[in-house]
Amino acid sequence: MDPSHGELSLRRQCQLLGMNRSGLYYEPVEDDVLTLTLMRLIDEQYTRTPFYGSRKILVFLREAGYSVNRKRVQRLMQKMGLYGISPGPNTSKRVQENRIWPYLLEGIKIVRPNQVWSTDITYIRLSKGFLYLVAIMDWYSRYVLAWRLSNSLETCFCLEALDEALGYGCPEIFNTDQGCQFTSEGFTQRLLAHDIKISMDSRGRALDNIFVERLWRSVKYEEVYLSGYETVQEAQAGLSRYFVFYNRERYHQALGYQTPASVHFGGHAL
Repeated sequence: MDPSHGELSLRRQCQLLGMNRSGLYYEPVEDDVLTLTLMRLIDEQYTRTPFYGSRKILVFLREAGYSVNRKRVQRLMQKMGLYGISPGPNTSKRVQENRIWPYLLEGIKIVRPNQVWSTDITYIRLSKGFLYLVAIMDWYSRYVLAWRLSNSLETCFCLEALDEALGYGCPEIFNTDQGCQFTSEGFTQRLLAHDIKISMDSRGRALDNIFVERLWRSVKYEEVYLSGYETVQEAQAGLSRYFVFYNRERYHQALGYQTPASVHFGGHAL
């Protein structure tokens, strides 16, 4: 990233790199060592079992030898943007006045690219802090259409990813969880302006948004946990390389050992 670049503004450089501008000025959150350790353990366990809520995460941490209470686990999971599927006050961070749309994918057979897209946010750890990653995926091809990193859970980085994805075309249905970023007027109005039907998870993303959950598992086990990012720039560079690999080189058994790019753009039938 070069602030003195004569031809490309910082805004345009961020767009080309898939980075939210707030990430440029990110300073690692000054959490104590124990808090960061707990967050890393929660992240790893949740990646393995995304249907775990705070009660089961609490049992996991206590069995690992950490004396914590449920309120602390709930606070950390909320901070990380992680929510289990069990009903209750901690299942989703949403704004009550925002409209919740029905889940439209029950029983639907996905048979072509751009039939259904979905999105989600996950926690990306750094050595002394963390970031948030949003990605938009085509369900049929598993192609990652756009992604962004941010140091906060504000809606703007999700809108940037959505605008980039819409440059590829429009899905018939767009599925999200009930998080405040995706129920916001800015996000839903973008979709409605393109005549896209909005679908929202009814029981929790681990069940209704399974393809993105699988993406997060691949991203973390094949890139994030192996790389051990120290800085935002390292995370940006590592994820940039990984998503090129994921889309264009990584063979998927569910795609008949084709790549997402070949299925999405080549029109290969499954």
